[in-house]
Amino acid sequence: MDTLRPVLGLIAVLGATTVGCSRSGNQDRETLTVSVAASLQNAMKDLAPVYERSHPGITLNFNFGGSGALEQQIESGAPVDVFFAAAPRPIDQLASKGLILADTRRDLLRNQLVLVVPRGNMGPNSFQELADAKVKLIALGEPASVPAGDYGRQVLESLHIWKLVQPKVVLTKDVRQALSYVETGNADAGIVYATDAHESQGVQVTSIAPAGSHAPVVYPVAVVKTSHDAAAARALVMFLAGLDAKAVFSRYGFETIAP
Repeated sequence: MDTLRPVLGLIAVLGATTVGCSRSGNQDRETLTVSVAASLQNAMKDLAPVYERSHPGITLNFNFGGSGALEQQIESGAPVDVFFAAAPRPIDQLASKGLILADTRRDLLRNQLVLVVPRGNMGPNSFQELADAKVKLIALGEPASVPAGDYGRQVLESLHIWKLVQPKVVLTKDVRQALSYVETGNADAGIVYATDAHESQGVQVTSIAPAGSHAPVVYPVAVVKTSHDAAAARALVMFLAGLDAKAVFSRYGFETIAP
């Protein structure tokens, strides 16, 4: 039995060393949590492997949704490192509460607002026609939490038809859900971003929002003050403003903003 003790001791040491190495390996790889507007979903999923290849110690974890809902999550203490919104207001709200690093904020992208119908349908062919009796259901993001919905409300108010069409509006949790309602024929029309319509095979654009009918669609990004690694989060923001990211955003129809 005594002859077994050195062997058992060696096994115990090796076991402890293996566990220690495994933990060290996990600690060497860091995860950044990025809250991102739903309309950026496909572009950001394409960018993730590009970023991770050039930053081998970092894994990106995305939380997609309506920008207003994402802002509320951050205000409630959700562990987020970077926030990429589809409108200035959610970032403004966080800034007013001291919840972002102000010097990291950048306006990166622009978009357009469009009216879509199921592919093959004949109309409506303008935002004004949404008031026609033949249009029964209109998909629109919840204006209080979805920037595309707020922009859409602004357009309809500028045309003086918001109160007329409100009873037929189906409010959605984000712009992608509004697009889905039109794709599946569960809405006669929807108000979404041009980039969403560009990616869909199930809808067609019948009108672009009139110039001046809504605030400019601008996508800002910033590091959240409570980020567990502000330096890594800053590096990600710099990457999103760089040429590799701009090429991907442009491919999906976004207009990039010069620094």
